[in-house]
Amino acid sequence: MTEHGNIGIGESEAYLDFQSRLSRVAKIERPVIIVGERGTGKEISARRIHYLSDRWKGPLVTVNCAALPSSLIESELFGYEKGAFTGAVQTWKGRFEEAEGGTLFLDEIGLIPLEVQEKILRVVEYGTFERVGSSVTHEVDVRIVGATNADLPELCRKGLFKEDLLDRLSFEVLFLPPLRRRKGDVMLLADFFASKMAFECGHDEKPVFTDEVVRLLESYPWPGNVRELKNVVERAVYQSDSNVISEINFNPFENPYEDKTIDTSSSLGSARLKEFEYDLKDYDKAHENLDISYLSRALALSGGNQRMAALSMNLTYDQFRGLYRKYKDRLK
Repeated sequence: MTEHGNIGIGESEAYLDFQSRLSRVAKIERPVIIVGERGTGKEISARRIHYLSDRWKGPLVTVNCAALPSSLIESELFGYEKGAFTGAVQTWKGRFEEAEGGTLFLDEIGLIPLEVQEKILRVVEYGTFERVGSSVTHEVDVRIVGATNADLPELCRKGLFKEDLLDRLSFEVLFLPPLRRRKGDVMLLADFFASKMAFECGHDEKPVFTDEVVRLLESYPWPGNVRELKNVVERAVYQSDSNVISEINFNPFENPYEDKTIDTSSSLGSARLKEFEYDLKDYDKAHENLDISYLSRALALSGGNQRMAALSMNLTYDQFRGLYRKYKDRLK
């Protein structure tokens, strides 16, 4: 089994605790639900569960429920008989049959329609199902691992997810720690991604980050988690003319031709500060505008979460709240 870097590197307490729980439940023949934000490594976690289990010689079959129209999920999972619907020109085995003796990973499990959830519940309870367009019962031996970023209990309360199915699937629920909670792991991962990218680009020397870039990487809230870190670091390495990485760009969609009154080294911009076009007598005005710029960008990056915004600015929550109250009428 190969690691893809998403969760294969880390020394933080949150990371090690997650890995310990994953390794323990992998040996138990029960369903598991993995909960985590985008980019945290849910599929890699499912792979580890499979290969650490006694089913490691069997198939690991992945279904991304978000990528399938709701009308096709049932036939994708359970297969169909020839003539079951227009276009069904031959019998087709579904993913449950493909995963016989192994593991079926259902990514974005919260998006599965209720009528399909009913059939999955029967598989979990009795190990049987029928293909679409058939009354013949098939037996199957499959371990289900589900993944989601949704609040499944809340979906149950809204009638969008079957409580019986959630009860059966949640023998263990593993919460993947977001990168912002993996203290100390950011630079471990950054060095790993940087070295791999340098090798891919044919560079002879190992990349080295300046202190300012390290500060930015460690203070950024990483809403896209490890996947975002990988993109940011690899982009910086390939764009650099030397092995010293002195600039970092968190937002590749930032328009270089857009008019700006202030350009700072916030998380959406360059790691280098640029001089402001103000007279010396306008110090108070420039200082206020800089505060507002930082507050606005930090809030935009955090999706309005003030605690995350404070973290990205290296401020305490109380310090951030003080600035927010001062300028809230002027924030965009």
